[in-house]
Amino acid sequence: MSVKERKPEEMPVVSPATPAERSSITAIDHLVVLVSDLPAAVAAYRTLLARAPAWHGRDDGSENALFTLGNMSLELMAPAGTGGNADRIRTVINLQGEGLASLCFRVSDIGRMHRRLDRLAMQPDPIAAVEGRDTSTGATLSWKRTRAATALTRGVRLFFLELDAERPLSEPIGPAPVTGMDHVVVSTSDPESAAALYGARLGLDMALDRAHQEWGRLMFFRCGDLTVEVVHRPVAGSDADHDKLWGISWRVDDIDATRARLIEAGITVTEPRNGRKPGTRVVTVRSGTCRIPTLLVQTSPTT
Repeated sequence: MSVKERKPEEMPVVSPATPAERSSITAIDHLVVLVSDLPAAVAAYRTLLARAPAWHGRDDGSENALFTLGNMSLELMAPAGTGGNADRIRTVINLQGEGLASLCFRVSDIGRMHRRLDRLAMQPDPIAAVEGRDTSTGATLSWKRTRAATALTRGVRLFFLELDAERPLSEPIGPAPVTGMDHVVVSTSDPESAAALYGARLGLDMALDRAHQEWGRLMFFRCGDLTVEVVHRPVAGSDADHDKLWGISWRVDDIDATRARLIEAGITVTEPRNGRKPGTRVVTVRSGTCRIPTLLVQTSPTT
């Protein structure tokens, strides 16, 4: 979101930590997707989600649009103009391509989260108070945030936010819209280190740890009603020190209707199949996702 940071002297004084403090992560707040062409990316996700963006922002060197669903937001960000921040975004896109760039957690107490990160030697940035303005409506939102050192989060950019108010929701613009996110997928070459990060350090609840001959090793970490799915598929020459934000699974109420809508819009999707979780049906979206591996999932009301 378009942001304006306050001066450090305006930050609240954070009291010392106590041994009993625990993680204050309550949900996945949003995912950041870097793109080269923001209008094209917005058009793609309007089609995929069947929802309109609820926020348009601009900051020094970047412009963005947010799609906010019932349980999280998706932020599309593109470089704008010149300067260090715009050059940094362009460099990342040139090196890594478009796609998922940051995982941002919602927290109930940013001070407590900062103290936890600091105690666990994750070198968090100072807490910053931030204000964003919607360039279309003039509406403003404010929040506080920090970020753990990327070198200590296995290469995945992890932010932590405490919002002052909820964002406006993205309105449906077509039939069978996506209703929310189900899970985000993190690919790892070192499952034990990844488990230590998301479980022991961040304090997320591990709900599943299972190995399968075809899937590899799967670990599910609950985060509110969402899941961080960590996947290990051994590949020769992979980077053991760096994980990758890899894919997204979206929830739908009627997978056949959503699939039909996407096919009519020219999007390539697979035939429906049973999901790994009992009682689910899934389809893979093959185009129109800004290079992000994407799954749609419908859960039976009886599960």
